[in-house]
Amino acid sequence: MSDLTVTPLPVPEPPAEGFTRREALILGLFALAGAATTSGCSSDQKAMDEFVQKHFKDLSPEELKTVLARMEKNLTKKYGKPVTVSATPAMEGVLFGYALDLSRCIGCRRCVYGCVDENNQSRDPQTHYITVLEMDKEKGVDLQDANAYYDHETVPAEGKFYMPVSCQQCENSPCSKVCPVGATWKEPDGIVVIDYNWCIGCRSCIAACPYGARRFNWGEPNIPADELNPVTEYLGNRPRPRGVVEKCTWCLHRVRKGLYPKCVEVCPVGARKFGNLLDPDSEIRYIIENKRVFILKEELNTQPKFFYYYGL
Repeated sequence: MSDLTVTPLPVPEPPAEGFTRREALILGLFALAGAATTSGCSSDQKAMDEFVQKHFKDLSPEELKTVLARMEKNLTKKYGKPVTVSATPAMEGVLFGYALDLSRCIGCRRCVYGCVDENNQSRDPQTHYITVLEMDKEKGVDLQDANAYYDHETVPAEGKFYMPVSCQQCENSPCSKVCPVGATWKEPDGIVVIDYNWCIGCRSCIAACPYGARRFNWGEPNIPADELNPVTEYLGNRPRPRGVVEKCTWCLHRVRKGLYPKCVEVCPVGARKFGNLLDPDSEIRYIIENKRVFILKEELNTQPKFFYYYGL
């Protein structure tokens, strides 16, 4: 028998801005480790640290402290100003709920842009967590004929009403069921979150969500340093990397500290309400028990904690 000569396969070159977790899985852990060691590139080392990091729920208190410190250091260096990254736990005895008064909403989209500013979404291209749908009053709630791209000089337009749609924070969330790596789950306070360092960007959750509430970062998110909100949360509004899915978290970094979500705060007509569903004296409970309330796509049994109602 003649000797066989085996030619090793070439190791793919790492992208200039570092690996996403999804790319690292495709190339293989050993290829990534070899590339990072050989090149000595700091971006590659940063990607390696993020890749080998444990799932958020598996981190010990000391490991979590180290991870948060690393993120703060990297973000501070990237944006040229002090950035904090917290991991605020859910409060006991709290199950958050949201209500939106369709009889008050005027379609001004201030909620959309307030959300962008608060949650560090990409500015170019701009990523929106909230989509405001314009509908005909004569037809009522009709998603098939809804217009998300209306552009009037003034709002509300005659004969129209408006229905903002975002993550419904489902109790029975389809997105968390299909994630192959457990990167998204429901927290004890009802908020569905994503561990962006664990997300592999497969987009199964996007396909599963019946509300179109999730966004995929195809490119490196563009956030000017002077527009960055430096007060961030690990499971919330910290800048997300390229190649992961992101979504609304009801401003987790605010609500777990006793504040309203930004969209509630900026609404000029008071159409948005937020509170603790477990508190019988809360405004959200009063609305559910006394107003004409409905949930979106009730037949799917996703059990949203986002309620639409008519207050007038």
